[in-house]
Amino acid sequence: MKCLTVFYSRAGENHFAGERKNLSVGNTERAAKVIAEAAGSDLFKLEQKTPYAEDYDTCVKQVVEDFKSKARPELLAKPESLEGCDEIYLGFPNYCGDMPMAVYTFLESYDWDGKTIHPFCTHEGSGMGRIESRIAETCPGAKIASGLAVKGSEVDDKTDEIISWVKGN
Repeated sequence: MKCLTVFYSRAGENHFAGERKNLSVGNTERAAKVIAEAAGSDLFKLEQKTPYAEDYDTCVKQVVEDFKSKARPELLAKPESLEGCDEIYLGFPNYCGDMPMAVYTFLESYDWDGKTIHPFCTHEGSGMGRIESRIAETCPGAKIASGLAVKGSEVDDKTDEIISWVKGN
């Protein structure tokens, strides 16, 4: 059984523990690296061909516009195939109570029949919300495991909790 950790993350100016902080590595990417190591999986970063602005306020405006238009941003690359990957750890920041639209671009590109998706998100207070059900709607045939929501500003302090989630999933 092959396993893959796929994630979308954003560096730059982020909302972080009630303040703005410039991150060289995004919160979700830091969590994804811990998960990939604990799961013994390959790691794949989803990146938009046209990335959002590094400035937080501008980024939020771009995100809202993409949600309103149901955009599917073009990705720089996607895994060629998910054949042979039975377990997918899927990470993203919670944007507006949902996944970033680029994650939908990824999800809508594959047949999910018989695969298990383990969703994880970073957030600053909104948790996982209804994202698990949105993944189920988008990925017919997939089993959606119980997700993990970690406050982005606490990712570095939650390594044991993240590893425990991987081992228990």
